[in-house]
Amino acid sequence: MIDPVALEIGSITVRWYGITMASAFIMGTILAYYRAASNKIDPDHILNLITLIIPFSIIGARIYYVIFEWENYAGNFYEIIAIWHGGLAIHGGIIGGIAAGLIYTRIKQLPPLKIADILSPSLILGQAIGRWGNFINQEAHGGPVSHTFINRFPEFIEKQMYINGQYYHPTFLYESFWDLLVFIILILRWPGKKFQGEIMLLYLALYSLGRFFIEAMRTDSLMIGPLMVAQLVSAILVIGSTAGLIYGHRCQLK
Repeated sequence: MIDPVALEIGSITVRWYGITMASAFIMGTILAYYRAASNKIDPDHILNLITLIIPFSIIGARIYYVIFEWENYAGNFYEIIAIWHGGLAIHGGIIGGIAAGLIYTRIKQLPPLKIADILSPSLILGQAIGRWGNFINQEAHGGPVSHTFINRFPEFIEKQMYINGQYYHPTFLYESFWDLLVFIILILRWPGKKFQGEIMLLYLALYSLGRFFIEAMRTDSLMIGPLMVAQLVSAILVIGSTAGLIYGHRCQLK
């Protein structure tokens, strides 16, 4: 098992989860900075926007998660703010990030859909990296599997997916690879995009499609009655963003 604590400096504890999340934000910011410059947007706006999006996304992701897991957090304020223990919901992060983006673009009078297109590849790349934080924390995994199944994966994944005497589906890995594939698709599609907002809609459609199926394997899903919240939200996003893509392309043909 990998120690979730990367290092300790005096009373300061640095966890791999935090390092992974920080790496995701840094890589995403660098990519968005250069994409902005090549698309006639002052890259300084991206730095300002990311500075706003990061706290909004983290807060949104945590609030979303805590709402659906309230019985585990009620009366324990410390655990509510202890994000280094895990428990961030990407859909909540997206909501928080969109809110921050809308506020900033409105104040600075920037084209929101163009900015969303610039940021979308960074977001999915960050998600691909961030899933490895779940791996370190041994969370966001799937149901039980046999040793014969898990033995097909590299040894370090096999060992980390051995939890309390049982091997589990490395769903973090499936989603990380899917996110990386979506990232490549978005980058390849960019030169041929037909309208502002297309890359954002393509991101939402493709990510949500993969998440819908991967979520079905997980054992820690947030629930509304018998329904998995992430599956429900993913289905809505797939339908809505696909409809947006169709509408956008039809408008270009008129």
